[in-house]
Amino acid sequence: MADDQRDGAEDVAATEEEAESTTDTRIEEEAWTEQIPLPPQASGTEQIPSPSQPPLTEPIPQPAEPPAPADRWRAAAVALLNLSGLGLGYVLLRRWAAAAVCWVAIGILLLIALPADPNGVPGGLLIAYLIFLVLAAVHGAARGLRSPLKMMISRLRRSPVAAALALVLLVVPGGGVVLYNQAHDEAVQRMLLGRLDQADRIVAAAKGESFTAAGPEYRTALATYRDLLDNDHDSRAGKLVPDRLAAFYQTVASPYAQSDYCQAIAPLTYLRTLPQTIGAKDLGSLATWPDDRLATSLYQCGAGGLGTAGDTTATTDLSELLATFPASAQAAKVEPAVAAAIKTAAAGINGSNPCTATTQLHTLGTQVSALTGGQADTAASLRKDAATAGKDVESGTYACGVSQYKSGKFTDAETTMTDFVSTYPHDPNHALAQKYSIAAQIAQQDSAAGKTMPTLASGGSVTVTILNDSPDPIKILYTGPATGSISIGACGKCTTYSSDEEGQEFSCTDSSIDYPQATIRLPAGTTYFLHESTDDSGTTANTFNEHYDSGDTYTDCAYETDSYLSGIL
Repeated sequence: MADDQRDGAEDVAATEEEAESTTDTRIEEEAWTEQIPLPPQASGTEQIPSPSQPPLTEPIPQPAEPPAPADRWRAAAVALLNLSGLGLGYVLLRRWAAAAVCWVAIGILLLIALPADPNGVPGGLLIAYLIFLVLAAVHGAARGLRSPLKMMISRLRRSPVAAALALVLLVVPGGGVVLYNQAHDEAVQRMLLGRLDQADRIVAAAKGESFTAAGPEYRTALATYRDLLDNDHDSRAGKLVPDRLAAFYQTVASPYAQSDYCQAIAPLTYLRTLPQTIGAKDLGSLATWPDDRLATSLYQCGAGGLGTAGDTTATTDLSELLATFPASAQAAKVEPAVAAAIKTAAAGINGSNPCTATTQLHTLGTQVSALTGGQADTAASLRKDAATAGKDVESGTYACGVSQYKSGKFTDAETTMTDFVSTYPHDPNHALAQKYSIAAQIAQQDSAAGKTMPTLASGGSVTVTILNDSPDPIKILYTGPATGSISIGACGKCTTYSSDEEGQEFSCTDSSIDYPQATIRLPAGTTYFLHESTDDSGTTANTFNEHYDSGDTYTDCAYETDSYLSGIL
């Protein structure tokens, strides 16, 4: 009932206001009519027009509309309506050209802003549009201050009502801003999810490649994950990054899952560095995930290279294990693995291939000596292992030389035994190793000499005297029932012979020459000789053999031709 009365009162007020407006307009028109001057009265002969004829009068000029009184509410209403961006303030004033400018401006803004883009609206455009709105509001307020409202709706002619309506209409652009921000946020979320998906595809494509080849791709994907964590942690994409990082770790460390331990070392080492860039807080349990796997890989790869010549992984990887994870279970396995490898290789010294065993022992000794890091007790045990390997190499070298000699590899046997003699002067087999070296030199020239194994036997019932009919000092090596060597000085009065025939006929026959000589005692049997010059004359050594009977005495003459040394009995 109260509402009906209020509405009725408002209608009455509106009716009265319209009546007053009509009355005012009529009064104004009458006032203007009274001010129009009457035509002059006719004189003399002129006649007054009859009432039936229309008076001949000029059109009544309409006066300019007087400015409305200043109304701040009206000015505020126009300004607020223009701030909506739709030019409604100008529409209220029926200034259509100015309203059209507002419509064009907002059309340009919408054309650029929609659909919502992750990059948003350019900042310069927003600033320019805001300046335009402010100018439109100021301009509209100035025009609306004294311009009467021409809207047909009677209630809007009240300035406070128009201002209130303008304030309400500001919700429209405000709501548009809210909706645009929501659309922009969604566009950003989709963009971030796209970046995450791109990084996932990079990781998937790199799976199966070597870490060297896939490393750049892994780093590119990781940079995306890290950026999402740092700058968009609360986005939908950012919340998915922890799961993606877990998959990333699995992919990078895939060689470990395939038991390819040597190939797993590089990627696992790389993964251990990630807490320095991403942060242990974001990684969680992944921060220490590679540690045990890397320790296992270092041990497996390093232990697999023990005893392999030319393989540096054993020293590198095991040293890295001992230094990086000294208290780990894998580091505790290093010394037992080394000791077992040395023991296994040493057992091969007495086998069918002592040379291979010796090479392994030598490699093991070098590798173990180069190991660094680890706890003190581990380092002490490794030093003992290195010493054990060295002793085994000593006995293995001798066994290798004997094996080479038996196999007819006389050149190798000579080299091995010569090195053994110079390296181990105090070894119990030193003297016999010298015999093998001499016999191997003779056997290289006459393989038959190698059919008899050298012994430490010396002396015998056979006396052999050797004369040197050569201008150069000579060295004579012999092997057979006994093995050894003798050296004889040069003969100052002797010369070389032109041929072997001449040497056999005339050597050691000049009674005026006191030929340098040496006498040796040998067991009966066949002895093989090698005469060689001890200077740099470049002559070729000569070999021959002789069978000696027990109790006999023999004389041998060594002479030199233009190209070789020889000897006759």
